[in-house]
Amino acid sequence: MSCVYIPVQNSEEEVRVVLDQLPRDASDILDILKAEQAPLDLWLIIAREYFKQGKIEQFRQILEEGSSPEIDEYYADVRYERIAILNALGAYYSYLGKIETKQREKEEHFILATQYYNKASRIDMHEPSTWVGKGQLLLAKGEVEQAFAAFKIVLEGDLDNVPALLGQACVEFNRGRYSDSLELYKRALQVYPYCPGAVRLGIGLCRYKLGQFEKARQAFQRVLQLDSENAEALVALAIMDLQANEAAGIQKGMDKMRRAFEIYPYCAMALNYLANHFFFTGQHFLVEQLTETALAVTNHGPTKSHSYYNLARSYHSKGDYEKAGFYYMASIKEINKPHEFVFPYYGLGQVKLRSGDFRSALSNFEKVLEVYPDNCETLKALGHIYVQLGQVEKAQEFMRKATKIDPRDAQAFLDLGELLISYDTGAALDAFKTARNLMEKGGQAVPVEVLNNIGVLHFEREELELALESFNKALGDGVWLALTGNMPKSYVIEASDSILDYKDMQLFHRLEEDGLSVELPWNKVTVVFNLARLHEQLHNTGTANILYRLILFKYPDYIDAYLRLAAIAKARNNLQLSIELVNEALKVNDKCPNALSMLGDLELKNDDWVKAKETFRSASDATNGRDSYAILSLGNWNYFAAIRNEKRNPKLEATHLEKAKELYTRVLVQHTENLYAANGAGVVLAEKGQFDVSKDIFTQVQEGASGSVFVQMPDVWINLAHIFFAQGNFALAVKMYQNCLRKFYYNTDSQILLYLARTHYEAEQWQECKKTLLRAIHLAPSNYTLRFDAGVAMQKFSTSTLQKEKRTADEQKFTVKQLSVKSSRTSRNKKQLVNLHWLRKPVARPKSKENICWREENKKMSKKGSSRQRNILSVSRSNGRVALLLPNEGKGLKLMMKRVGIVRRGEEKVERGERRTRINHILREMMRNLTWWMIGKNWKMKMPT
Repeated sequence: MSCVYIPVQNSEEEVRVVLDQLPRDASDILDILKAEQAPLDLWLIIAREYFKQGKIEQFRQILEEGSSPEIDEYYADVRYERIAILNALGAYYSYLGKIETKQREKEEHFILATQYYNKASRIDMHEPSTWVGKGQLLLAKGEVEQAFAAFKIVLEGDLDNVPALLGQACVEFNRGRYSDSLELYKRALQVYPYCPGAVRLGIGLCRYKLGQFEKARQAFQRVLQLDSENAEALVALAIMDLQANEAAGIQKGMDKMRRAFEIYPYCAMALNYLANHFFFTGQHFLVEQLTETALAVTNHGPTKSHSYYNLARSYHSKGDYEKAGFYYMASIKEINKPHEFVFPYYGLGQVKLRSGDFRSALSNFEKVLEVYPDNCETLKALGHIYVQLGQVEKAQEFMRKATKIDPRDAQAFLDLGELLISYDTGAALDAFKTARNLMEKGGQAVPVEVLNNIGVLHFEREELELALESFNKALGDGVWLALTGNMPKSYVIEASDSILDYKDMQLFHRLEEDGLSVELPWNKVTVVFNLARLHEQLHNTGTANILYRLILFKYPDYIDAYLRLAAIAKARNNLQLSIELVNEALKVNDKCPNALSMLGDLELKNDDWVKAKETFRSASDATNGRDSYAILSLGNWNYFAAIRNEKRNPKLEATHLEKAKELYTRVLVQHTENLYAANGAGVVLAEKGQFDVSKDIFTQVQEGASGSVFVQMPDVWINLAHIFFAQGNFALAVKMYQNCLRKFYYNTDSQILLYLARTHYEAEQWQECKKTLLRAIHLAPSNYTLRFDAGVAMQKFSTSTLQKEKRTADEQKFTVKQLSVKSSRTSRNKKQLVNLHWLRKPVARPKSKENICWREENKKMSKKGSSRQRNILSVSRSNGRVALLLPNEGKGLKLMMKRVGIVRRGEEKVERGERRTRINHILREMMRNLTWWMIGKNWKMKMPT
């Protein structure tokens, strides 16, 4: 038991201090040292013992007290011990600065170390130990050249100063000048042949770095000859045996490691390598024991770094990511540069990536890439991180580089495909196909997810047959073959039957009775769903219905199947059944935002505005305001509320429009590429008359929506055409309407034909207007508004022709013929046109019971039907009277006739000038009240990531 004795002043007695039993509170020892004015070398001994015991605070407290001004004054004649205390503090803060990771704290530690060394130099500027300490500080700061100069100063005064020689050897080793380092180690050995074995170990390490493996082995063996139980030499030889990568060499290496451990159980290098061995054998308890022991017995930075790394790997493999991250960070703190030991950076990057700290993960993986620029795993990890950070181009660059470095890495192509799905479906499809081919060539089973994704990409590219082939290949054999008609005995039933009895599961019980196994593995549910979605696109709704019902039979909580069935019912205008199916989905999850949003949309179609608004709010609240579709639906609701025809209130209209704009903007802030929100914002701006801005927005939305089967937006084409119409650019409006008709409606939509006819009318292209209206009448023969408007166009054409100052005989004959055709058509449809005339309210007729009833009926009709659209008006002049008709329901006819003041024959006429004023007023209103179409929800396919 080692002790020190502190002499008592003015006495021959001494205070005995047992070094192994130093008090926890260093103040007790300090009181004795100061009271007895103990020699400063005792202060150093006690401080050093505290340091060995790991009591760093007590160590620092004693040394700082020993370097205080009052001690300097009292021990002014004692120079060496004072310098030794200051140098010890300098070395301590140099060490703290070396291991600190935060730059600010690191600099503070180095500043303190510099102050202590400078203070020691003021006592004796030629003291070699101070210059050696300064060299070590500069080496820790990475200032290798200045460290070299500090050691050189010592060697210039004493060429045989062994600490300076060894320090210089370290500088040269860190410089990579292993030959010079080797010479300095040799020189130190020549000066002092009895140097410890560490010097010869240094020689062996230099030989190893120079590639002189045999001489390095000889140096290590020489150490063993001098000291057969030198654990460090055994570990070095063991490492060389392990690196041979041969079974015999690995066995020899592990034997040497065990022997080193038996000789000295606290050899940190041996403990680390043994821990590494037991990690791969899965004995994590031994790994943790060995590494904790290694950490307790060494202060060497690189060695501690390996120990922390082993400990972190053990926790990482057990799923304790918090502890793993802590120890990876501790491992990194023990090294100066990634080139010294890069593995903890990779492990920490993985942990940070899993925790979602992408910036930290990026920093760590980039350090790995500095050391190993062609490492595929690191490149793939960086690709994923850049995706999360929104830097897609960089992500693609790293993924493509990984596939070029190793073109046989199927996983790299899979990762590249997943990255490209949202940006380049063609390239993503090629990547997935390459991965599939590599797996098939390698004899691996292609995962269901890969085949499913290939099918989804084919679907998005409208290659439906190839998509069907991929889905069938992903599913293989199963009950779905019978349900899709791919077996001799098919169970496909009519869509009209299957949708109505969606709760009836007798079909699947009948399949079981016929000996078919009605099994649906969980990993194929998404593929079956996508297959059903594909059959929907192929208009095989019966097959799709059965597949959705199969999913519900095996997985009754699969909400998306209910919603797709509801979407099919909605497409067939069976709103009641659609609402019932959505409610079934809400029974599974009453806060499902998709189901709530769809229910709100259905309620809007039923004109249940109050319920729809509450439902959309519930959908938004279910996701804490993060569901874009719910917010978008609320925006649509406010827009529709603003443009409703009944009791138009300008102030309320402006409030609703502003609220709609706010909601659309909120969606765009969350998702800058949301086309639907951008379209809504453009609509609101158009309603406010800002046509140039809204045109720019609609143009960008049109460009963004083109080229995807998932995003079909005819609405934006119509809105653009409306903008051109409002700006008087009728040629572009006509072209846009025609393109929309051809691209989305196969030239079969009477409403857009009416818009087109109106544009021709305003452009005074009477013949084109008439032809367009006749096409619309052919599509909707029961729409008498179209017939009336056709008559208006024919009359306008005749009037303009007859009013010409110069007209040919042919023009005259053609005009008369058109008028006769109009007259004959009018007489043939007299009974039907009565339905138009009775809607007109005479100006001077007194109120009667019949008129009161008509007004009530008129009020009901105006509230009936969809309030999502306001249609463009058409204008007619006949016999000095003006008639304005809405192309849809009678409500607009009644309202507009009432405002203009239409009169029948034999009744009071309106003066010509007053009539023109009213016509101009109505036309201005028509320009303001253009129809802006809003869009509904696109139900997309599911695709697993």
